[in-house]
Amino acid sequence: MRKVFQADLQQIGEELIEMANQVAVAMDRAWESLANADVELAQEVIAADAKIDFLQNQLDERAIDTLALQGPVASDLRMIVGSLRMSASLERMGDLARHLAQLTRLRFPSRALPSEITGTFSQMAQLDIQIAQAVAKLLDTRDLQIARDIIELNHRLDALHASVFTQVADESWTANAPTTVDVSLTSRYLERFGDHGVSVARKVTYLVTGEWDPSEV
Repeated sequence: MRKVFQADLQQIGEELIEMANQVAVAMDRAWESLANADVELAQEVIAADAKIDFLQNQLDERAIDTLALQGPVASDLRMIVGSLRMSASLERMGDLARHLAQLTRLRFPSRALPSEITGTFSQMAQLDIQIAQAVAKLLDTRDLQIARDIIELNHRLDALHASVFTQVADESWTANAPTTVDVSLTSRYLERFGDHGVSVARKVTYLVTGEWDPSEV
């Protein structure tokens, strides 16, 4: 039974890594679709989100079955419960990438974002992609330096997010109401993507150390 249990834990870990890799690809493609008003690519991102949802459902079912059948204790229990929470964060990251693709589709054939702010969003998207890739590596290695790197990347993301709202609130901002809404939502989606990456990093840190210190993030 113990061999079966360890195999289940390994499979759960591999599925989390696969989800993290999938959301990194989703954000990369979603941003490309939004920046270039590429509606075909946007459709592909929207369709691919179903795979991320499937992976989450598969992982959660496996974790719940393991809880019910194996009766894990202590660190193994933390691992399984933590995996359920991390899968929810990763699934939400996929949803946020899908939201960007949906915005592309909504505004097609026009670009949703004004050119003067696209550079900031490009930086935010690249940070998000780095965060998702780092999450996958963290899940694979449990290297807590990577968790700290994720938190630092997210701090940079937060600063860019704040700069967007400063720009929108400035009297020089002349975009119309729909564009202003699109800009605000895009910034929020990109910022929240990073927050969910930090959430995963915090949970991995807890699994490794057994200590929970929200002040570290």
